[in-house]
Amino acid sequence: MDDASILDELTVLFSQAGKAHQEAFVDAAGADPEWPLWYAEHLSDRLNEALDTSMTKSQLCYLMVSADCERRTVAPGVDWHTYFARFFADRYA
Repeated sequence: MDDASILDELTVLFSQAGKAHQEAFVDAAGADPEWPLWYAEHLSDRLNEALDTSMTKSQLCYLMVSADCERRTVAPGVDWHTYFARFFADRYA
């Protein structure tokens, strides 16, 4: 799979996860202070398959927090789905 394809696949994966998270926390208007745990649980199998990795949920949780902190610092206006896709693709694809 080429770089553009994996980037597209990851962007869709994060976008779908974002929608699922919003639905799961609709009563809290999407607010979830433990969001990295939810995303790690929701995405671990799919991300590992897409990237041909074997990240644990703990590692994924750490990486999600790292990606979020980095995005807020270096690219605050960039859509998080796109930024996270690039973050993971650059490191694992």
